[in-house]
Amino acid sequence: MPTFRYKAYSTAGASVSGVLEADSERQALTQLKGKGLLPREVHEEGAADQAASSFSFRSGISTTDLALFTRRLATLVASSIPLYEAMGSLFEQEESGKLKQVLARVRDRIAEGASLSRAFAAEPKVFGESYISMVAAGEAGGALDTVLDRLADFLEEQEQVRSRVTSALAYPVLMVLVGGGVMLFLLTMVIPKIVVIFEDSKAALPLITILLIKFSHFLRGWWWVLAALLIASVPLYRKAMLRDDLRLKRDDLLLRLPLAGGMLQQLILSRFARVLGLLLASGVPIIRALEITSEVLVNRVYRSFLRGVMEELAQGGSLSGSLRKSRLFPPMLVHLTGVGEKGGTLEDMLLKAGIAYEREFNTRLTRLMGLMEPLLVLGMGLAVGIVVMAVLLPIFEMNQLIK
Repeated sequence: MPTFRYKAYSTAGASVSGVLEADSERQALTQLKGKGLLPREVHEEGAADQAASSFSFRSGISTTDLALFTRRLATLVASSIPLYEAMGSLFEQEESGKLKQVLARVRDRIAEGASLSRAFAAEPKVFGESYISMVAAGEAGGALDTVLDRLADFLEEQEQVRSRVTSALAYPVLMVLVGGGVMLFLLTMVIPKIVVIFEDSKAALPLITILLIKFSHFLRGWWWVLAALLIASVPLYRKAMLRDDLRLKRDDLLLRLPLAGGMLQQLILSRFARVLGLLLASGVPIIRALEITSEVLVNRVYRSFLRGVMEELAQGGSLSGSLRKSRLFPPMLVHLTGVGEKGGTLEDMLLKAGIAYEREFNTRLTRLMGLMEPLLVLGMGLAVGIVVMAVLLPIFEMNQLIK
């Protein structure tokens, strides 16, 4: 009988996972529902790895659409409109697409008596654990509209950061592509035609010209090797990243990069502080909030450290004391965390720290992009200049011999 691994939510909203035996996935889902669990993920053992290693082109729901939906839902909930009517209204307003299909399923679950958080939990590809946990805490505390407003603010701010990074990288990427295309054209189309003149003259060529000719011949004769390596590197990299030890080494290397590593750390700290602060402000217990926050952070180095922090907190330790033990968390964040713990305003201090790190990241990003643009132009000019010099030097020497 096949074995299925599952992740689900209990009636109390806690996340549970385990293994069960069933003839099919449908029977596994039926067993989970019979135990009072709301399935989140169910997959047959052995099939998960295969699915993870394959390419996926499934379109999802953008953060902008999710933030807009959350904002509209918060407005309707604050107006004391019943959840089923609110979801039905949002379903009717939504244009045809994946989100409309999700809203239809959520509305049907609410009609069957499920809470909003459990209805969202059945759509794990759309609503993450942090989203579901905050909604569940808002329902339990009677402040669902406030929590949804906070969620909408957070999603909008995250989308702004993503748009800012994308816009900043657009120009450098375009310059690299254009510069690479120009160099490729010169080396494969222009240089071979000029080389014929030098070969007929039988004159001694400068070293820079010889190297350029050899590189041009290599590109023309072995371009397919480079293309094959480039194409093969994508699935090989994806397969390698399925191993936790390699992902941990990659993430540690990214943090140690001279300039980008510091900016990446600021971005991670901003997300850590803001997500943890939002979860605590919504009423989620701190250990559960740390567990969710660690899953939100994509960097495995931070994830592994936060697991140790959760163990120390479970044994009665303090958050600031645990964070102080690692270089991953700078003194300012540790200090604000300690002040928040002593004053009972931990969530406020974390949110302030998150905003501060986000502003610092934006400042450094703007400064870096302002410096990178002239450097890229200078780099392109230098590369083209080397090619021009390698072509002109032999011509000048030939002119000297003729004179």
